[in-house]
Amino acid sequence: MTTETASEELTSEMLAGWGHQPGKAFGAALRDGQAALQKGDSLDAVRQMLEGYKPAPVLPLAASGEKPFHINIEAETEDEKANLEAVKHHMTELMRTPTIEAGAIMPDACPAGPLGTIPVGGVVAARGAIHPGMHSADICCSVMMTEFEDADPKVVLDAAHQVTHFGAGGRANGKRFTMSMNLFDSFRENRFLSNPKILRAAQEHLGTQGDGNHFLFVGISRKTGKTAMVTHHGSRGPGAGLYKIGMSVAEKFRKKLSPKTLKQNAWIPSDTEEGVAYWEALQLIRKWTKANHNAIHQATVEGARVDYAERFWNEHNFVFERDGLYYHGKGATPAWDGYASDATGLTLIPLNMAEPVLVVRGRDAGHALGFSPHGAGRNYSRTEHKRRSASRTPEEMLKAETEGLDIRFFENKADISELPSSYKKADSVVAQIKKFDLAEIEDYIDPYGCIMAGEMEPFWRKNKGARR
Repeated sequence: MTTETASEELTSEMLAGWGHQPGKAFGAALRDGQAALQKGDSLDAVRQMLEGYKPAPVLPLAASGEKPFHINIEAETEDEKANLEAVKHHMTELMRTPTIEAGAIMPDACPAGPLGTIPVGGVVAARGAIHPGMHSADICCSVMMTEFEDADPKVVLDAAHQVTHFGAGGRANGKRFTMSMNLFDSFRENRFLSNPKILRAAQEHLGTQGDGNHFLFVGISRKTGKTAMVTHHGSRGPGAGLYKIGMSVAEKFRKKLSPKTLKQNAWIPSDTEEGVAYWEALQLIRKWTKANHNAIHQATVEGARVDYAERFWNEHNFVFERDGLYYHGKGATPAWDGYASDATGLTLIPLNMAEPVLVVRGRDAGHALGFSPHGAGRNYSRTEHKRRSASRTPEEMLKAETEGLDIRFFENKADISELPSSYKKADSVVAQIKKFDLAEIEDYIDPYGCIMAGEMEPFWRKNKGARR
């Protein structure tokens, strides 16, 4: 091998010949390399020094079908078959993402976005990468249950109705819950969460549940006969803000590392400064979300003037680190012992407002990547359900599908896209949980009543009316 001799000048042509590409790093390499030459370094030494200025190698997509995924779902009806084919199509494209090493779908799986987007009921394991798009804007969407010692379900539901809050935005001044100052300070110290909008939302949105499929459910345990309350919601404004910033950072990495990866599957490398800070931000958002549930549950306990026996929770829209891999569950529940420091071994699977909430113990099934379903899922979209239901009024449907239950909508208008008929059949989902050995059912919380946001006027229309 011939050793190159030092020259007085390092040229762009030389850098290009060494494999450097145009960009900011190219100019820096030219400047620093020339400075090193002038100090007397050899050309070989300079060339070696400048290797770190080269961009990371571009990662190609895997071939379609190269990385298979586990299928824990069956289809019988035409709607179920169409749904399953769509889910498989999305997963096949998703698995081409360079970082992903394994995937699985649950019995509640359904599509959730453009082709290649992780479906609801989907799980993927990524090596060295956190994908914001795979936990979505509703980071740490989760469920919490409180079982009361001796309480009338109506008293609990009435008390909960007085303290909870559904809809866009946060609570008005004078009606807000107090955020822990330690948690608030931790937000301010994190590069992703110190954003003024996130900090404001963290205070204003505490004790709120949002809209869509989020709910407050009251029922009776078959096992103990006690009244129990279950809440379902995510991290609200703070989580949505983190997701937006995270996607922006991930997009910058995508352009450098894998331009052909779909934008929704961009990632933040876990070993970078950004990756470390984002992982920390996710854990802080998890703490905030747990506090959000706790605020509503404790206020209900005090409002109903009752004692409680047990309280636990679990997330089903989050990222979990296990054995060096980052498991992204989009509407999927971790089903292994010790997945988090506050895990109890029990998790919750709601089905719909007229069916029980399942209390389960996970089976850590390898063919499910250690996850279980998060709920019932849908076979077709909300819009399609509304189209098929056009011949009946929301009131007629509500009465027919929830006879004998105390169903309330915060906005006083039934949302038919959240009625039982809009979801997969609960008994079919339960049967598949058992068939695929995804979880062991320990209890059923039979429904007494439920509160949801209801059909809501778009926030922009409300704001427009207020301005007038």
